[in-house]
Amino acid sequence: MTPLALLMKREIKAISPEATLREAAVQMRDQRVGSLLVGEGEEKIGIISEGDLVRLGIAASLDPDKSRIVSIMSSPIISIDIDETAKEANDLMANKGIRHLVITEHEKIVGIISVRDLVVCFKNRL
Repeated sequence: MTPLALLMKREIKAISPEATLREAAVQMRDQRVGSLLVGEGEEKIGIISEGDLVRLGIAASLDPDKSRIVSIMSSPIISIDIDETAKEANDLMANKGIRHLVITEHEKIVGIISVRDLVVCFKNRL
C-alpha cells in the first residue's frame, strides 16, 4: 500500500486564528489549497477548510470581513502518523467525515493530505 510520505504535501499553509473568513478564502484561492492550518508559528490549534467557510460561515450569514477564523475552525486537529498507509488515511477520513488530514512524524506536523490526493492515488492503482 502507498505510504503517506509519497502522497502528502509538505508545504504547510497556515493562517492566524484572528484572521477574517475573507482573508482565509482569499489565501486558499491564491495558494490553490482547500484548507489551512490555524495557529501562530509552530503551534497549530485547528484547521479551516473550504467546507467550513461555506457551511459554518456563509450559510450561517457570518460577516466574512468581521468574523474570525477561530469562530468556525475545527479543533482539535485530526492527524495520522506518516508511517501509516493511504488506506488507513482513507479509512480515518471516512470515519471522521473529514476531507483533509494532517500527517505527523514523532508528533510533529510534517504534511497534509486531502481526499483529492487519495482519489488520485487509488485511481492510479487500477
